[in-house]
Amino acid sequence: MATAAPNPDPIPKISETREANVSHNDTLFARAQRSTPGGVNSPVRAFRSVGGTPRFITRAEGAHFWDADGKRYIDYIGSWGPAIVGHAHPDVIRAVQAAAENGLSFGAPTEGEILMAEEICKLVPSIEQVRLVSSGTEAVMSALRVARGATGRDLVIKFEGCYHGHADSMLVKAGSGLLTFGNPTSSGVPEDFAKHTMVLDYNDSNQLSEVFGQMGDRIAAVIVEPVAGNMNLLRATPEFLQTMRQQCTKHGAILMFDEVMSGFRVALGGAQALYGIRPDMTVLGKVIGGGLPVAAFGGRADLMKHLAPLGSVYQAGTLSGNPVAVAAGMSTLKIIQQPGFYEQLGAQTKKLTDGLSAVAKDAGEAFCADAIGGMFGLYFSAQLPENYAQMMACDKQRFNLFFHAMLDAGVYLAPSAFEAGFVSAMHTDAVIDATIAAGRDAFAKLNG
Repeated sequence: MATAAPNPDPIPKISETREANVSHNDTLFARAQRSTPGGVNSPVRAFRSVGGTPRFITRAEGAHFWDADGKRYIDYIGSWGPAIVGHAHPDVIRAVQAAAENGLSFGAPTEGEILMAEEICKLVPSIEQVRLVSSGTEAVMSALRVARGATGRDLVIKFEGCYHGHADSMLVKAGSGLLTFGNPTSSGVPEDFAKHTMVLDYNDSNQLSEVFGQMGDRIAAVIVEPVAGNMNLLRATPEFLQTMRQQCTKHGAILMFDEVMSGFRVALGGAQALYGIRPDMTVLGKVIGGGLPVAAFGGRADLMKHLAPLGSVYQAGTLSGNPVAVAAGMSTLKIIQQPGFYEQLGAQTKKLTDGLSAVAKDAGEAFCADAIGGMFGLYFSAQLPENYAQMMACDKQRFNLFFHAMLDAGVYLAPSAFEAGFVSAMHTDAVIDATIAAGRDAFAKLNG
């Protein structure tokens, strides 16, 4: 019997690479690139924007996580938002363990799904009915289908720099003029998909009104991040959102808030609670899963009735409302409703941004920062950006140098100049102070 030829380039296991001065992150990244495109399962994790080797995380607790080399970091991505109560919170872990003991997935209804739906409807008054799904991309895709089905229209307006997941019609950038439709930003997206999406400038109320004035009867929905998090942190102006609400009401279009990031992050009722604006539909994710895959879309009951099995808009998902994921999310939602939770979270986030701004000023750095609830943005710019073009004008190379100086000091920021950061309830004064001290040293290095 023939024997298989030995592998000429065997992939080492971590247990085989414990020599001194060998980075286990490097070893894992080399292995990962052989079996996974780019060595990662989500592009920003690859460190392509900032350079260097991504850190492979082995465990997390509270405000920290540890990489494959055993180095501890203060974590400011928090799984890109969900870890609002801190990593491995005992209550969340217990809830997950208890749910898992009863089975991982049933493909049939559970009471837990009802409890989560009721909790979301209670906390976000604009949501009268909600459907659970497994990812923000899925939620956006489904919500837009409802909007188109309910209105009988095809055109959707989005805004430059807002990210709504990787559904084909949302991977679109601005066209060459005001009334031109979007162009795909990803290979594999047909032009026919992009032609139903128009991309406008964030925070430009006049432009929005002009477009509605010329083609309002063709617009099915306007989708917006009221607090954007994927062109760094960028707030919508009250006037911008008020104009959006007025124009959608006037022309019968659906106003859709994408609060996958900002929902339960900037306030208990999301950004819509802070702005006092009631969207027709809302997309949620991240925090409502407590670190496991849960997202949701919901809104007015007369819109949600268009969904199958009641209506003709089809949407389904094998793992929607997964009992283990719902248990993690429900536990998290209970914790964030404790008295004073958001006041403390917001104070710690502002302490971080104020502290970093102060040490940057002392170092003579063109730098500013912003915070809202448990989200923050760091900008290598003399003033806070208000739109995509101003954000793109920030000094990306300066950020990259700062990122690596902070990483060396054990502070893990988002590995991109265009991603928001996140603070958890476990970011204590000592953790924030340590971060500011690391920032002081990092700015000194940049200007040394």
